[in-house]
Amino acid sequence: MSVLAKNTFSMSILWKSFSPSLGAALIGLLLLSACAVNPATGRGNFVLTSERKEIEIGKEEHEKVLQSMPLYEDEKVVSYVREVGQRVVAVSHRPDLEYHFFVIDSPEINAFALPGGYVYMNRGLLTYLNSEAELAAVLAHEIGHITARHAIQQQGRGALANTAANVGGFVAAVATGSGYIGSQIAEVGSIWAAAGLSGFGREHELEADSLGAEYLAKAGYDSKAMIGVLTVLKNQEDFNVKVANRQPRYHGLFSTHPRNDTRLQQAITLAGNEVEDRQPRQVDHAVFREKMNGLVVGQSQSAAAQTRNRYYQTLLGYTMVFPDEWGIEETPTTVTATAPGSAATIKVEVQRLQANKEPRLFIREDLGITALQQSEELNQYRLRGYTGTHINAAGNPERVGVIYFGPRVFIIRGEVLNDGEGAKEDEQAMDELLLSSVRTFRAIQANERMNSTEMKIRYVQTTENFSFDQLARLSRLPEYPEETLRLLNAYYPVGTPKPGEWIKIVE
Repeated sequence: MSVLAKNTFSMSILWKSFSPSLGAALIGLLLLSACAVNPATGRGNFVLTSERKEIEIGKEEHEKVLQSMPLYEDEKVVSYVREVGQRVVAVSHRPDLEYHFFVIDSPEINAFALPGGYVYMNRGLLTYLNSEAELAAVLAHEIGHITARHAIQQQGRGALANTAANVGGFVAAVATGSGYIGSQIAEVGSIWAAAGLSGFGREHELEADSLGAEYLAKAGYDSKAMIGVLTVLKNQEDFNVKVANRQPRYHGLFSTHPRNDTRLQQAITLAGNEVEDRQPRQVDHAVFREKMNGLVVGQSQSAAAQTRNRYYQTLLGYTMVFPDEWGIEETPTTVTATAPGSAATIKVEVQRLQANKEPRLFIREDLGITALQQSEELNQYRLRGYTGTHINAAGNPERVGVIYFGPRVFIIRGEVLNDGEGAKEDEQAMDELLLSSVRTFRAIQANERMNSTEMKIRYVQTTENFSFDQLARLSRLPEYPEETLRLLNAYYPVGTPKPGEWIKIVE
């Protein structure tokens, strides 16, 4: 029992000995002692975690992040991110805290922070930023989460695990969720990182924006760069929903804000007005271009080599993770993964969905499986389905899952090849592995389709007759080249740069 719990228990006994009002007052004084003053806002927060413990949590969770997420190791890019980050840290409310900045080698568009000074930005987000001020804005937002101790507050309210669970993240497993939450959250090995990736709710996100805008202004950047980042993210949202027919890929950073967010604009304006004596930085845009030139777009070869046994079916547009070291064989419409020693198999087939019925009924009526055990609904990445176990015609335990994806139904059968000698607990462990694989089924994202050969950003100056349409025809981008080039250069959905303007192309 913790010291607080013991003391509270003792106080409850005293409460019985004294009057109700006196007992309540004593307990109130004890609880008040657990309130720490928020170093960023000056308000009291009910937290039981010291700064020393916060730093320890950050170190422990950072190791989990490193185990599940590859780092981008281009020192030119990483050192630049650190340099800009430290410039923002110097004017924050917790400048004495040791901060660590990392670039995750992922095409996902996101950033997140861990307690104790750990800040992470995905390479995918970096590719869409267009100035040092926008880079500083992203880092300032995440630093705001750290200075205001948002993750620690979530833990103090018992909401940290719920936050991660609600978006499908849980430690050392493959997650599902009620909506499309992004594979990065599902695969990260830290519940703290999963919560950071998904966001801390409207009020905490707005508070991080306000603090970030203040730090930007104090560091000499234009605080309105935060609006620029929001525009980048909202353009991505418009593109994915309206053009690519996919859901947004970012989750925490600015995800709670509408495009014309009055409260955010007010916070940014206030931050700029409160720092009237700041010395604006003379930012050389050529430095930003030099640092970002050569940045990998889409899936990098080094990250692909570090990823788990993820399978991509580009013809049908889905991807899933098979257990490590399982062999994979495919046809144009099916794939079969086999365990070492042929102890189990997973086979994925597809059919055209003929009738509008519940996935549970599809298993019963179309597959003829009526005695389903350990059954449950699947609701992952905005795809619905159903799964359960039964004994198949060969007498082997089999995990069956069906998932509706567009006009098709995908049928996943995970069979444990019972040789009569396997223990019941071994069968259960194998079924848990099969279920984890079923839960990774999702649509391939736009950036993931760019993984056949590594592509990189290069900066060029536009000519008199430049058009994105002409540039797209020469581009190596496999899908939506014009829209992607516009997004990369902040000209989505329309607009044309002036002659001589620097833009990004993809080579």
